[in-house]
Amino acid sequence: MAKLVDVLDKLTASGELYKKLDDGSLRCHACAHRCLIKPGRRGVCQVRFNREGELRVPWGYVAALQVDPVEKKPFSHLLPGADALTFGMLGCDFHCGYCQNWLTSQTLRDPAAALPPEYIQRISPEQITATAKRVGARLVISSYNEPLITSEWAVAIFRHALALDLRCAYVSNGNATPEVLEYLRPYLTAYKVDLKTMRDKGYRQLGGVLQHVLDAIRRAHELGLWVEVVTLIVPGFNDDPKELWDAARFIRSVSPDIPWHVTAFHPDYKMRDGAYTRASSLQQAADIGQEAGLNYVYAGNLPGRVGSLENTHCPRCFSLLIQRQGFTVQKYRITAQGACPQCGEKIAGIWTDQPESVRLDGGGIPRRFS
Repeated sequence: MAKLVDVLDKLTASGELYKKLDDGSLRCHACAHRCLIKPGRRGVCQVRFNREGELRVPWGYVAALQVDPVEKKPFSHLLPGADALTFGMLGCDFHCGYCQNWLTSQTLRDPAAALPPEYIQRISPEQITATAKRVGARLVISSYNEPLITSEWAVAIFRHALALDLRCAYVSNGNATPEVLEYLRPYLTAYKVDLKTMRDKGYRQLGGVLQHVLDAIRRAHELGLWVEVVTLIVPGFNDDPKELWDAARFIRSVSPDIPWHVTAFHPDYKMRDGAYTRASSLQQAADIGQEAGLNYVYAGNLPGRVGSLENTHCPRCFSLLIQRQGFTVQKYRITAQGACPQCGEKIAGIWTDQPESVRLDGGGIPRRFS
């Protein structure tokens, strides 16, 4: 039986996000590691490699393809109630010990995540976007592994998606370069970033650098992408109130209109003995975000246990605009002009101009294709 790495190395194409050096080495620009990849070697992600002076990048397959409500990503200000066809490949440039998608993200790095080659589904960009239209999805999103390291493949899909009037988004760790964000900007509507900690020491443990992620959040916002930020509250790792204040203040410094999602950790991967995040911890984090001046703060992963923190309220008159439970929209009151019906305040986000078409109470059931 063929090894997974051999199968994946055949499912590649020539990359675009790199610079060729005189000695045959390549400097990859897909993520902020900026790997110097010598001939015959691989980048940190393990899926981008130098073959005789040419950067080979993942192409022509998915390891996951699923229809999800956009609220699952989570996006709360991006076409609420809509379905998103979400695709993912293999590999990651981080190695988070609590990763919930570790079987796809850590496959080529960790022998415990050794997926069989049969897990790979060969597919074309046209087939992915045709599936999105067939199932009634309004968005196509790259997620499950780190999308930055497979950006050439994502752009090939997004080109077809835009032609079919579909919106495109990334769910990313935010370890981006200015080059990759510029590359993605013509295609992306939205960019969700996991801001994992406000301590550089913590980021080093996960395989990253804090400043790179902060810079990417600011840059994505400056480029006009709709940005939402998620912080998974991990007990004992990033739940100190001072650190949460730092996160909230940073997001506020970029824009008070960036939604901040604080979500609950559950034990997984290499942290199966960790403690579950309590609802009170999410409430504390949300209180900090609101006190820091953020207009939209949400708590996730504990539906029905976080009070009004699943809902969207007008930042001016506090009128209820969107009521949610879990991934389901129960009430939707934002006008066709994207405003509060009570006071007329413009609500930041990407909204439908047909509010009567928003699906209520019927969503929240993922459908998997691979």
